[in-house]
Amino acid sequence: MSLKLGKQFDRNYVLRIPFQRGFYDIGIFFNKNSTFLLFSIEGARGQGAKINMFKNLEASKFCETFLELHNYRKNTLDILNQFKAIKPEYYHEVSFILNESINLGKIEIEDGRELFDCLNIYGFTLNSYTNEFAFILTERQNVVKRFGKKIVRTSGLQIATGQSMNMLNDYHAESLVAGREGMEIRPPSSDIIKLDEVDENGRTPTGSG
Repeated sequence: MSLKLGKQFDRNYVLRIPFQRGFYDIGIFFNKNSTFLLFSIEGARGQGAKINMFKNLEASKFCETFLELHNYRKNTLDILNQFKAIKPEYYHEVSFILNESINLGKIEIEDGRELFDCLNIYGFTLNSYTNEFAFILTERQNVVKRFGKKIVRTSGLQIATGQSMNMLNDYHAESLVAGREGMEIRPPSSDIIKLDEVDENGRTPTGSG
């Protein structure tokens, strides 16, 4: 069963991510007039990696532990979980593997402002497991011209081996109690979509809004 796309998708951007002895081809399907995203993943099967997609980055142990996320809302700007920076205390534990921007258009608003409609892609790895862990952030900045408003939404895709996940869990558990002696460790969030099923072509689709 192949991946079928409706009319809501009119753009596709494909990344190739080296992983262990192979690679993954990651497709990012989106619409130039909305923030809706869909991932497709092909390749590197049978290597024991687990793939998770996060519609809510706050459910990600990687994001909670290592990244600073930005939220902001006013009449002309609505930002939810935008990537801001790697936390300073983890500069030596996490590295970029991707930092790309695709400008879809420059839009002039009635008040004279110019806003860019774009897709930003960030990729990270754990320095101890550079070939066994990848976390891809896809930030969609969409301008709704009729309201003079920019909406920013970000989704995440994580590819990890069991060993790299064990390291991530250790970092996450440590971060929850660092400087907060006696603090109860929170259980993992259930707001994670697990991608366990593949079609006959070895392809796993998932959606993101």
